[in-house]
Order: sequence, then C-alpha cells, then structure tokens
Amino acid sequence: MENVSYTRRHVLTTAGVVAGSLALPFIASAQSPIVIKFSHVVAPNTPKGASADFFAKRAAELTNGRVKVEVYPNSQLYKDKEELEALQIGSVQMLAPSLAKFGPLGVKEFEVFDLPYIFPDKAALRKVTDGPIGAKLMAKLEPKGFKGLAYWDNGFKIMTANKPVKLPGDMKGMKLRIQSSKVLEAQMRALGAIPQVMAFSEVYQALQTGVVDGTENTPSNVFTQKTHEVQAYGALTDHGYIGYAVIVNSKFWNGLPPDIRTALETAMKEATERNNQISQKDNDDAVAGMKASGKINLYTLTANDKKAWIAKFKPVQKEMASRVGAGLIEEINQAVGSK
Repeated sequence: MENVSYTRRHVLTTAGVVAGSLALPFIASAQSPIVIKFSHVVAPNTPKGASADFFAKRAAELTNGRVKVEVYPNSQLYKDKEELEALQIGSVQMLAPSLAKFGPLGVKEFEVFDLPYIFPDKAALRKVTDGPIGAKLMAKLEPKGFKGLAYWDNGFKIMTANKPVKLPGDMKGMKLRIQSSKVLEAQMRALGAIPQVMAFSEVYQALQTGVVDGTENTPSNVFTQKTHEVQAYGALTDHGYIGYAVIVNSKFWNGLPPDIRTALETAMKEATERNNQISQKDNDDAVAGMKASGKINLYTLTANDKKAWIAKFKPVQKEMASRVGAGLIEEINQAVGSK
C-alpha cells in the first residue's frame, strides 16, 4: 500500500512540475519577484530611512515589478553588531551601515571618516566620496563579500549630555556612547571622557537610566530617536561626520540579470541624489524641532568656541594615523584643501 501511495504522489508531483515548467516565465515575472531585504537601524523618517523607502519604490518601478525591496527599519531584523554578518551569510541582501562599522570588520581605512573636523564642509566631503578616494575605499570591501553601491550623507554631529556643554572641558569625566570605532574612542579620550560602545537601539534607555551621560549623533538621529527627551543639554559642534555606505551581498548582486542590475543602479543613483539633498534639511528641521520642544537646551558655538574644539581634537589625527593610514589622511587633507 505504501508503494502505491508513493507512486501516486510521484506521478502527481511530476505532472505538477511539467505543468508548472510550461508557465514558469509567466510565474517568475508575475508572481515571484526578486526579493531584496534592505535592513537598517534608524527610523523611517530619517534621511537614510526615507531614502531606503524611495529606493524600494524606484526599484519596483524601473524593473516593472520584477524586484521587490523589503525595507526593515529601526533594527527590526538586526542590531548594529549583527547586520554585517547577516549580509555576509545572505540573511539580508542590502544594508546602509555607517562608515564606522567597517573598522571592526578589518577595513580600518573607513574610520578616517570618524576623524573630528577632517571635513570642513559638505563640499569638501563630496570631493572625497565622489572621487577616486571614495572608489578606492569601496573596493576594499570586496574581499569581505560586499559590493559598494553608494555613499549616503546623514550629516555632521552634535554633542548631547545631561549637563551643560559649551567647551571641550565640559565633557571631561562623562561616559559617552559611541559606535564601535577606535577613532571615536580616541576622540572621546581627547576630551577626557570615557567612551562606551553601544548599539544604536540601546542608546535611549541607557541615557534615560544614566548608564551613559551623553552621546554624539546627527540632529536627525537625535530627534527621531527622541534622545532630546532624555538629554537636557547639547552643543551644535558639527565636530564629526556620519555617512553611510550602501552595500549589497556581492554573490547576490553578481547573480542578478544584467538588465536588473542596470535598473537598480539607476534607482540607487536617484536615491543617492535625493538623500544627499534632503539630509541637510532634515538635520536643520530636527534642530528647530528640538528647540521648539523645550526639552533640550542646545548651545550654538561662537567662533572662538569652535577653535577650542578643533584644537582639542587636532592630536587625534596624528594618534590615529598608524591605524587608518597616514597616507590616506594626507590624501584627504590635500583633496579638501586642509593643511
């Protein structure tokens, strides 16, 4: 009886495969789009979050529905420390991690973006990300199984704390949350502060409970994560930069049909242009929103204040030269016109 049952099942299965194979092209295009899981750790209403959603929309449009990008914000799938491994093993196909994330992975050169005040402004930054230096850095990700698609801006960082902050000395002795980066550790030590590496998703509670005293981030991240509700003070220092590298699993990317890759590259180019246009406005709006909330006192630096911050951070470049590469730092300083 068992053999009869097996034979029947086998015949039905074989018939189904044959019938299904005849309609396969139709099914693949109409019912089985290529799924790209795009995971990130910030809110949907940040520059990165909005740009990921925009990319998903354009990818569907430009491929006529042959690609479906599923965006998972706010660490829904993976936290900071988990997402790169998830991409390597193919659990997700696309990420936009902050540039600091690649240091712990072994690509220490990316930590050059963490150096305080290395980029005087966005125009100087763009000379690096859009030029040969940016391309050379992306190429260093390939041995890790990643294909770099674009650089996305977030913006320049501010300091927040549970006590007034105006000058570098005000941070002395404070426990400050940072991303995992040796450069950021050195930066906080230069202030006499105690760096605390912590996942982005855990920051609000850590500040609320006093596990850490303060942090640094862009205004849009501070505002959308409601950090300003658990930090009474801040300083608009613009001391460092947060940007992202949009990366995809190389094996997955190389396995896509050429026309699909071309369409996705177009969608990514559009999303990148849009991201870099909206990031400054979002940060400006976030500063205005925090001020209007009345929950945080944001201090605007004077020209002399900024000179004091720059002077305090200046030794960090020399200290970190052996880690990120003295030649790379010099290359960037020349590209942006810094001495």
